[in-house]
Amino acid sequence: MKRRQFVKHGLSGAALTCLPRFSLAMATPPGGDSDNSERYDYVLRAERGSATLVPGKQSEILGFNGQFPAPTIRVRQGERLRLRFENHLDEASTIHWHGIRIDNAMDGVPVLSQAPVQPGESFLYDFVCPDAGTFWYHPHINSIRQLGMGMVGVLIVEEREPQPYHEVIIGLKDWRLDKNGDYLPLSIPREAFRDGTLGTVNTVNGRQQPTIDIPANQATRLRVLNMDNTRVYRPRLDGNSPRVLALDGSPVIPHRPFEVTPLGAGMRMDLGFVAPEPGKEFVLYDQKGRFGVELCRLRTVDSKPPTPQANTVTSLPPNPIAIPNLEQAELLRFVFEWQGALSPLDQEGNADHSFWLINRRAWGSHGHHSLPEPLATLSLGKSYIAELHNATPHAHPIHLHGLIFTVLSSNKRKVNPYQSDTILLEKNERARIAFVADNPGRWMFHCHVIEHMKTGLMGYITAT
Repeated sequence: MKRRQFVKHGLSGAALTCLPRFSLAMATPPGGDSDNSERYDYVLRAERGSATLVPGKQSEILGFNGQFPAPTIRVRQGERLRLRFENHLDEASTIHWHGIRIDNAMDGVPVLSQAPVQPGESFLYDFVCPDAGTFWYHPHINSIRQLGMGMVGVLIVEEREPQPYHEVIIGLKDWRLDKNGDYLPLSIPREAFRDGTLGTVNTVNGRQQPTIDIPANQATRLRVLNMDNTRVYRPRLDGNSPRVLALDGSPVIPHRPFEVTPLGAGMRMDLGFVAPEPGKEFVLYDQKGRFGVELCRLRTVDSKPPTPQANTVTSLPPNPIAIPNLEQAELLRFVFEWQGALSPLDQEGNADHSFWLINRRAWGSHGHHSLPEPLATLSLGKSYIAELHNATPHAHPIHLHGLIFTVLSSNKRKVNPYQSDTILLEKNERARIAFVADNPGRWMFHCHVIEHMKTGLMGYITAT
């Protein structure tokens, strides 16, 4: 794809995201299009910046291009994304493309798939996006600090054919800030031992309780992303009953959500509904028991008359995911456990807390310096069923890189099988997932509560 075509497609519909304006550099290095191996279309810089997260106060951030929200990146399904990542921080970093089935070398996990990008260095991410959906990007090193201080962004892979929806991005992220906008400790060991250290400031697209305008009498698609380090959100749209269109980037048959559909850290959900006449407001809540915390409001405004295709909720086209052969699938077992321990000092001389285990093994922060044995070694092209047992009293959003799995069953809830890259395991839950090991490489398998990952709850599987 030529650069002009990429820019056109990558920015189509950008005005519909309802995010503040952003700066995303577009460039072609010396040599231009003649050197296809070194071409890139976008530049993302990891650098310090500031943002107004507490009214009237400026907070320091670590941001992509020094800003929050980070640039929303758009590409059409099946197209190639070439992006130069430049590290302007004083510490190493990477970019992981969460939920995208890409070559292992592009996955952004230090040591496991690439070398850390050191201060002053750069890395060219170059991959094809095979699946349409709602995805995001973030570092996979020093994650508590880098994600906690703002290094998260949205990646939208648009369907091959335009869909008849007005689009709104709802990027959920908490911040650990005091009333002056200064940071509180990003991680507290006793909280990492439980649900994780919760933020104090709730934001949607970097703002507290914003009001977002949507066109009246038109079909609207809410792309809801949990880009927080810790929190499990339970979104509820008061005054409207949307249908679930997709979970974690994978389309589903449009259906009403469970009374509340929980979104663990790293998870996404696309919702579709037809907006009513102008002048109506809907409140998006994070449901807490019988009560809810307001996240944002949606307000209907006058718009052009809808087209015949724009006033109904329609299904999204499926992605080309391999279907596992359940009759011939090999069974894998993963048990996520809870312990309290203080392991030896890491290479920087810091205490390496190990609170969590996968199959009786903790992988702490030292894992970015050396690799343990894989949790499982898979045969390329073979089908697998994985039994996941959360043997702890805390929820864990378990994320698998590089592969898409089908959620088959759970002892806690009724499951209509659906495809995903992350499953939220509630306390004491047993679930089964199935997938085809069709993407070679070493793939991270971990809890996306960042403190849980940092304190042991991560490993990897190898597909060869």
